[in-house]
Amino acid sequence: MKEVNKRSLILGSMAALGSEGLYGLSYIFTKQATNQASVLALLGWRFVIAFVVMSGLILAGFVHIDLRGKAVKPLLLVSLFNPVLYFVGETVGISHTTASESGVFLACIPVASLLASTLILHRRPSRQQVIGILMTLVGVIITVVAVGTQTSLSVVGYLSLLLAVGTYALYSVFVEKATDYTGIEITYLMLVAGVVVFSALAIGEAAGQGNIGTLLRLPVVNMKFLAAVLYQGIGSSVVALFLANFAISKIGVNQTSSFIGISTVVSIVAGMVILGEQFNGYQFLGATIIILGVYVANMTFDL
Repeated sequence: MKEVNKRSLILGSMAALGSEGLYGLSYIFTKQATNQASVLALLGWRFVIAFVVMSGLILAGFVHIDLRGKAVKPLLLVSLFNPVLYFVGETVGISHTTASESGVFLACIPVASLLASTLILHRRPSRQQVIGILMTLVGVIITVVAVGTQTSLSVVGYLSLLLAVGTYALYSVFVEKATDYTGIEITYLMLVAGVVVFSALAIGEAAGQGNIGTLLRLPVVNMKFLAAVLYQGIGSSVVALFLANFAISKIGVNQTSSFIGISTVVSIVAGMVILGEQFNGYQFLGATIIILGVYVANMTFDL
């Protein structure tokens, strides 16, 4: 298991919590934005804004990247797994399956990350890590199933969600292996890949529908869409992505993955407070198990 000192544990845990909190809130904005435009339009504008903001910070000297003498190939591999393949798998999967099915599939990401870390990085998780991550998985499944258990029986949807789970796990592993790069450098290359791929897909979709002008005007004429892509681009794609990469570099894949369920808890609370959604006893039980699972997975460091 990766040895982590007290400072790295605190910083990494805070980064993981912050990242998952931001991701949890992003579901609210995604839900509102996809009522206004297509998923590809949202993804395309999200990464355009993220790329512009990050590039601006670099040009202004607030953040620094230096890829001189460093091989870019490892970062291209990371970027291929996430955001490219992960978002393709997640987007197609969610669109072809029910909310409960996609939620259960995506809840398996911590387990897949643990397996990838064990097989590729040869880092055996502790018993407490395994128990904590499995508790988190159970908690997420209870929470998701509590809102409905419809099935789609979509082979395309299931395979796409499996792609999302597998590629996110591989992304986590290869981020931890990318020790020659800073979190900012990793994040920036991921944003470059996202803006290239998803802008092209969004433009292609709009061109096929004869709506390129509508796509380009969306953030100007639709304030809900603008708010969503600003949050997704800055909060989720810049800040949360950087925090996730930072957390992995400090506390490793296994420990960072144990926090993933927190985004589910945050999304439930945000949905209840902001959207007025109902919160039942099973969801409360699931959220409680998630929090306990995170605690169990992170309480056994030998400091």
